[in-house]
Amino acid sequence: MLTPRELASVIESRIEDPTARGLARAVSRAVGAGELPIGTKLPTIRYLAHELGVSTTTITASWNLLIRSGTIRTEGRRGTFVAEPAASGAIRYRRAIPRAHELTLDLSGGLPDPELLPDVSRAVRDLRVAGSSLNYLDEPVLTDLARVLIASWPYDVPEVAIADGALDALDQIGRSLFQLGDRVLVEDPTFPTVVDQAEATGAEVVGVALDQEGLVPDQLRLALERPARAVIIQTRGQNPTGAALTPRRAAELAEILRGTGTYVIEDDSAGGISSAPDVSLGSLLPEQTLHVRSFSKSHGPDLRLAAFSAPEEVLGDIQGRRQLGQGWSSRLLQQILLHLLTDEASQAEVDAARAEYARRRSGLTASLRERGIDIVDGDGLNLWLPVRDETAAALYLATLGVGVAAGAPFTVTPGAPHLRVSVGEARSDLEDLAGILAHAAGIEVGAMTR
Repeated sequence: MLTPRELASVIESRIEDPTARGLARAVSRAVGAGELPIGTKLPTIRYLAHELGVSTTTITASWNLLIRSGTIRTEGRRGTFVAEPAASGAIRYRRAIPRAHELTLDLSGGLPDPELLPDVSRAVRDLRVAGSSLNYLDEPVLTDLARVLIASWPYDVPEVAIADGALDALDQIGRSLFQLGDRVLVEDPTFPTVVDQAEATGAEVVGVALDQEGLVPDQLRLALERPARAVIIQTRGQNPTGAALTPRRAAELAEILRGTGTYVIEDDSAGGISSAPDVSLGSLLPEQTLHVRSFSKSHGPDLRLAAFSAPEEVLGDIQGRRQLGQGWSSRLLQQILLHLLTDEASQAEVDAARAEYARRRSGLTASLRERGIDIVDGDGLNLWLPVRDETAAALYLATLGVGVAAGAPFTVTPGAPHLRVSVGEARSDLEDLAGILAHAAGIEVGAMTR
């Protein structure tokens, strides 16, 4: 067992910056290297402050960062200890989505309707396995695919990268940009895995309220009173609310963000099936913007491809890191995506899907409003349904075989109860469905037990 002086020496040897954040990184690296084993009792704040030549305030702030990241735990008078690694993964998302094996109508997953996806058989038939690259050092993105993507991008970029879906792209970006203690701003509510990913890096996640046009400017301005590393937004078909960024709101947000050094990470996961305009802060803040476009909702979840752009130095760092691992996303799948994006029949199928999703969402929204349920205008696959009691409403719907997602995991700051309802599987009987949802929304606390 190391003495307090030896423990202080281990931490001191890894300090590069004598700030709270620098100290937190030093402790985190020492834990990761096994120099501070799980269960190790750390010296007192006063002792460490003396040994390291910093204030007790600095140590306290550092400990708060480490507690939030799950690196250490406090046990009151017993002291502070190196913690067991916390369960990782999509913790919030698993809480939101119910088991679907007993459901007759699953509106919980946010998935597209399989019947509305473009037919990939033509692309597979034309797939050229022999013509695909066999060199590990070849360009990771097919030249023709890159050309098509760049031409369709919402602002001028010199190159794009390919990832295995939007969440993979966001994960690569987060691991490159975020460090322990960084503040990351997110929409509130937002997609749960966005929060899970940021917190996994040790970042402090801060929710910023949004309306149907995007982040509320005054709330963003308030959040930026303290420096933030990045703000993560969904530009169209916001999950879970259906909000879509407007040109007017983009200009307001860009004015607030300009010169702050805060990166803007845009997630356009619903772009292909969205009816809203393709608006990006990249046209106003290209040096601060990273833009992610997924093809899972429009062309198929199992395609597992997304494209993203970033400022040159950031993109170079991400690509360099990826070369240490997977290297590239399947060029065979890239060939399929290229076919789907350029084939007229495939384009027509995606256009038809977009129109159908808009019909389903607007029809369900209108029927709910007729029943006194206020639903925000928007687009995409999801509705943010206000309810009296989240648990009671979800249980009632489950008894009818209807699955919905719990709202709480989508929120950063607890607020009014909601359910997320996805319209992907809502093929018909929208009036009947609206009636069921409206009844569920009005169920009060304890009604399910009476």
